[in-house]
Amino acid sequence: MHTPSSPDHHPVGLLLAAGFSRRFGTQNKLLQSLANGERMAVAAARHLITALPQTVAVVRAGEPELVAELESLGLSVAVCSDQQQVMADSLKLGLHAALTAFPQLTGVVIALADMPHIQPQTIQQVANALAHHRLAQPVMAGKPGHPVGFSRALVPALQRLEGDQGARMVLRENQASLWQVDCEDAGIFKDIDTPADLA
Repeated sequence: MHTPSSPDHHPVGLLLAAGFSRRFGTQNKLLQSLANGERMAVAAARHLITALPQTVAVVRAGEPELVAELESLGLSVAVCSDQQQVMADSLKLGLHAALTAFPQLTGVVIALADMPHIQPQTIQQVANALAHHRLAQPVMAGKPGHPVGFSRALVPALQRLEGDQGARMVLRENQASLWQVDCEDAGIFKDIDTPADLA
């Protein structure tokens, strides 16, 4: 699956798995099983690391089971402290971990652990686009989805985010640089917010 577009192109995967999942109820939704029996976060992580062997996950403190499962797949895991409560905190922690583990990274593809149906090929196409573009996003039938790829040049902007601002803010500010990656992958839209979404 891993087919870098050039020897000097080293994008890194970043799996965000540190949300509170309040709409899902009291259970940790990321450990819930999909229809095929695989846990949600594990499926998302497996697809991401299949496309990008250099991948970091951000997990909330107190989730040793999730950490163990992700590490067993080969991901490098960064754990959010109780003080890191907002979206920008976990994103910046993940970026720091990625830059530390993979200092030669040329970009980062940010994926969400509650979107387990995105195909590895789609992730790979987004990552490959970063060899020539500052920003890449998959699109199906004209509608944009996830994951979004950011070149190394945009990492400082991601590191400046505060509060509950996610990477969407940087995406919005850099629309002129956006390369749309056409795909036939409905998984780019399918996030799981409630138990009914597991069906």
